[in-house]
Amino acid sequence: MQFLASELLEAENQKEYSRFQVIPCPMEKTVSYGAGTSGGPKAILEASQELERSSICEQGIFTQQEIDCSADHKACLSELRDRVYKVVQAKKMPIVLGGEHSLSWAAVNGVADTLGQKIGIIQMDAHADLRQSYEGNPHSHASAMNLLVAEGHKLASIGVRALCEQEKNFRQENGVIFWDGEQLVRNQTNYIRLPTDFPELVYLSFDLDGLDPSIMPAVGTPVPGGLTYYQAIDLVKSALVGKTCVGMDLVELSPLQGDIVSPFTAACLLQRLMELV
Repeated sequence: MQFLASELLEAENQKEYSRFQVIPCPMEKTVSYGAGTSGGPKAILEASQELERSSICEQGIFTQQEIDCSADHKACLSELRDRVYKVVQAKKMPIVLGGEHSLSWAAVNGVADTLGQKIGIIQMDAHADLRQSYEGNPHSHASAMNLLVAEGHKLASIGVRALCEQEKNFRQENGVIFWDGEQLVRNQTNYIRLPTDFPELVYLSFDLDGLDPSIMPAVGTPVPGGLTYYQAIDLVKSALVGKTCVGMDLVELSPLQGDIVSPFTAACLLQRLMELV
């Protein structure tokens, strides 16, 4: 199934001509609370058929065959890293549809491998994901950003409202830039500015639990006090000022039976994020 296929002309849905390359990755290897992230990509693709046509259609959108995530976790990460590498090498924009957040480690490094340099990460999330390991796994969904920062990538974290002392210490010791969720929501903040020395080339990682559960209940680890839909879009837009986005992922949708709002909201959000870049 193709993202936004119902609105794409035949010429806009060709791999070689499409600006955007969507990579579905239904990964569910280290979830620790609610399950269901393996159904996220399919639900978003299905919901996208109800979206309205927008300017991104003219740039072309091609959706690859989904990654077979029945294999070993590291093997799946390796395939995703290789796929992202090839997309960037072809001078296309990789859009990874998750699946759990552990996939971001592979996607970011796939971009960095191609560019031959470390990049900046803009993370929208309810969780810091800075644990050195979680439940004994250094490649856990709760450790993805720890791995990336330790490897030399810069991180700007937006919307976090659930983190442990280890993560608080890690982000202070490693220069992680952050705007926590409570601060943003209480102050009704819609605009931020990354420091001038933050890398120009950035990767956007959007965990759907960054949104408030009242508008995005279908996530594995919902946390109250989250961002509103337009607030999140505005924050991403402002963070991208003066930067070049070289890839993105949208992760952690765990579809609920009878809930069509969450997948459609995720599809709408993805369309808006693609328009921003």
